[in-house]
Amino acid sequence: MSAAAPPAAEPNRWAVLALVGVAQLMVILDSTIVNIALPSAQSDLGFSTENRQWVVTAYALAFGSLLLVGGKIGDLFGRKWTFIAGLIGFSAASFLGGLAPSFEVLVIARALQGAFGALLAPSALSLLTVTFADSPDRAKAFGIFSAVATAGASVGLMLGGLLTDVLSWRWCLYVNLLIAIPAVFFALRLIVNEGHPQRPRIDFVGVVLACTGLFAIVFGFSKAATDAWQAPVTIVSLAAGVALLIAFVFTEKRVDQPLLPLHIVWDRARGGAYASIAIAGASVFAIFLFLTFFMQQNLGYSPLKTGVAFLPLTALIFIMAPTVQTQVLPRLGARPIIMTGMALGAVAMLAFFAQLTPSSTYVSHVLPGLLIMGIGMPCIFAP
Repeated sequence: MSAAAPPAAEPNRWAVLALVGVAQLMVILDSTIVNIALPSAQSDLGFSTENRQWVVTAYALAFGSLLLVGGKIGDLFGRKWTFIAGLIGFSAASFLGGLAPSFEVLVIARALQGAFGALLAPSALSLLTVTFADSPDRAKAFGIFSAVATAGASVGLMLGGLLTDVLSWRWCLYVNLLIAIPAVFFALRLIVNEGHPQRPRIDFVGVVLACTGLFAIVFGFSKAATDAWQAPVTIVSLAAGVALLIAFVFTEKRVDQPLLPLHIVWDRARGGAYASIAIAGASVFAIFLFLTFFMQQNLGYSPLKTGVAFLPLTALIFIMAPTVQTQVLPRLGARPIIMTGMALGAVAMLAFFAQLTPSSTYVSHVLPGLLIMGIGMPCIFAP
C-alpha cells in the first residue's frame, strides 16, 4: 500500500497546475478582456473618451501597487486560504462590475478586481513552485504555466470580442464567476494549506511606501496619457513615486523582516529576469491596448473580429512556451534565448507596429508583427 502512494500523488500535481493555471488565466485575461468592450460600455454608461482609459488603469493601479502585499499575506496566512480569498473577492468584484449602473461603480469594481488579483497571482505562483519543487516535470509545468500566463491577455481579447458581440459588454465581467466559483470548490479539495510555523510580522512602513510609490508612478504615467508629460500632476506623481520607492529601499535595508528582502532583487540572475519580465510585460500590454483600438477604429473590425485577429499570436505562444522551456532551454541556457526574444520583440515593434499608419492593413503590417511576437515573447517569459 505504501509503495502505491507516490504514483497516486501525480494526478493531484497536475490538477493543481490546472487549477492555478486557470486562476492565472483569469487574472491576466481580465487585464485585456475589457479593452474590446470599452466602446460598448462607454455608449451604455455615457462616460467621456478621456475617462475611458480609467477602466483599464484602475485595474492596473490596484494590481501593481498591492502585488507585494498580496505575496506577504500569502506568507502570513497560508497560500491555500489566500488563494481562495482572492478567487472569492475577484468574483464578487466582477459581479459588481457587471451590474455597474455608472462609470464610477465600474471603475471601483475594476480597482477591486485588481486588488484581489494582487492577492491571487502570488499565491498561484507559490502553489505551483511548491507543488513541483522536487518533480522532474518542473520545467514542463512552468512552461505550461508560462504559456497560459503569456497567452491569457490575447485570449482575453478574443473572448471579450465574442461576449460583447453575442451577449453584452457586461458578460466580460460576469464570465469570471464561471471561472472563479468552480475554482474555489476544487481549491478546497486539492490544496493543502501550509501555515507559517512562526508567523512573521508585517513591515507596515514598507507596505505604505511600496504601495504609495507604485501607485504614484502608475498614476503619473496615466495622467501623462490624458494631460501631458509637462502637466504638474504628472511631474509631481512621477517624482513622488520615485522618491517613495527610494525611501522603500532604504527602509528595507534596516528592518528585520522586510516586505521585500533586497537580496532577491540584487541577485544578478534573478534581477535580470525581473527586468526582462518588466520590459516584455509592458510591451505586450501596449500592443494589446493600441492594436485593439487600431483594428476597431482604423480597420473597422467588430469586437469579435478584433479578438480573432490576435489568434495567430495566441496559438504561437501556446506552441512555443512549453517547447522553449522543455527542449531549447536545457540545451542553450536562459541568456541566449532571452536575448533572442528581446531582439524579435524589437523587430516586431520597430519594423511593423511603429510603422502603422491609418492606411495600413492587417496582412501587411499587423499580422507579421504578431507572428514575430508570438515567437519572441515565449523566449522571454518561459526562461
